[in-house]
Amino acid sequence: MADLSSNFLGIKSPNPFWLASAPPTDKKINVLRALEAGWGGIVWKTLGSQVKNVSSRYSAVNFHGGKVMGFNNIELISDRPLQINLDEIKEVLRLFPDRAMIVSLMADNSRDSWHELIKKVEDTGAHGLELNFGCPHGMTERGMGAAVGQDPEIARMVVEWVMECATVPVITKLTPNVHSVVPTGKAVVEAGTNALSLINTIQSVTGINLDTLVPNPNVAGKSVFGGYCGPAVKPIALKFLTTLGQNELTKNVPVSGIGGVSTWKDAVEFMLLGATNVQVCTAVMTHGFRIIEDLCEGLSNWMDEKGFANATDFIGKSLPVMTNWEELDINYHIVANINQDKCIHCGLCYIACEDTAHQAINLSYGTPYNTYSIKEPECVGCNLCSLVCPVDNCITMIEQRKGDEYLNWKEFQKRGLPLNDH
Repeated sequence: MADLSSNFLGIKSPNPFWLASAPPTDKKINVLRALEAGWGGIVWKTLGSQVKNVSSRYSAVNFHGGKVMGFNNIELISDRPLQINLDEIKEVLRLFPDRAMIVSLMADNSRDSWHELIKKVEDTGAHGLELNFGCPHGMTERGMGAAVGQDPEIARMVVEWVMECATVPVITKLTPNVHSVVPTGKAVVEAGTNALSLINTIQSVTGINLDTLVPNPNVAGKSVFGGYCGPAVKPIALKFLTTLGQNELTKNVPVSGIGGVSTWKDAVEFMLLGATNVQVCTAVMTHGFRIIEDLCEGLSNWMDEKGFANATDFIGKSLPVMTNWEELDINYHIVANINQDKCIHCGLCYIACEDTAHQAINLSYGTPYNTYSIKEPECVGCNLCSLVCPVDNCITMIEQRKGDEYLNWKEFQKRGLPLNDH
């Protein structure tokens, strides 16, 4: 059986699944329930100056009958007294010494504030600190959250302050509300951070109530940009994660992956692109702590099937095949193939191809149903028909190379080949 145990900066946990800093990690009663269910670690909800949160706080984007494809949150950091949080962290550590306990921090923008907060948190026995450089709303005018993460030099300065004082591992959490996370990632690595985590939530407006005309969530007739997360943000998170893995300075720095992890498959994808472990939030808020059982079982079964004894065997395995468009093989060609035994004759492939792609599907009228087939000379292998088909493996893409050698765009141009002959 696969070994799911995780070692992140020397912080050990029985599996690579941590709960992200968020409402589920706001207090002892929640955290104890999570650890009893089997979670490997906790990132305690961000501590700092006490705040007052608003009501309401959440909204969501649903899609095609599915609930909470994306989740929006305008809640700030912990609104509970600091000392209560510290006392509860200490008690949780006493009860679950084998689980990772990381505490998220967002101090006022001064060296003394950071040093004071760090010392208080370290006194609890916490295993590590996560610097919240990503909160996309609420406190940015105070030089906190995303206001730090969006400015590499401010981020560098704060991490230098932190590293002057911290005696436990430091993880810097990056904001996705930038063109690229690499400049800030490089700056905080140069400043001494031990690891990175990403992504925090994305600034968003999830929708508008068409009766009240107020965007969601509605707080006494007004709204603000919120932090968007959940399954909808996973592709963005994976892109930013990959860019860190491709950069010479950041590629060897441990990363805790965050952003839309809902299933064990999501977790594997993050780890294949370089994440040492993953953090989960929205999936727990919509399905409860017991999803950890499916996460661990699915990951273990997949590792056994692939022959991976532990997670370090596959972390980063997919990074080498991520390249630039100009390096892709122009001679590689695929065409669609429709399995007539599986086809339900819905016509979705034909509509998509005929209206928006390359008119590469034949429609044959018949009784009791129409049939569809591929015009292979016209098919460019765009995948659209297979993507819209509602039946698994009904439409597959079959390789039919148009050349015997690997040929990328640069070589194509160098040879002066005609555009329609490659």
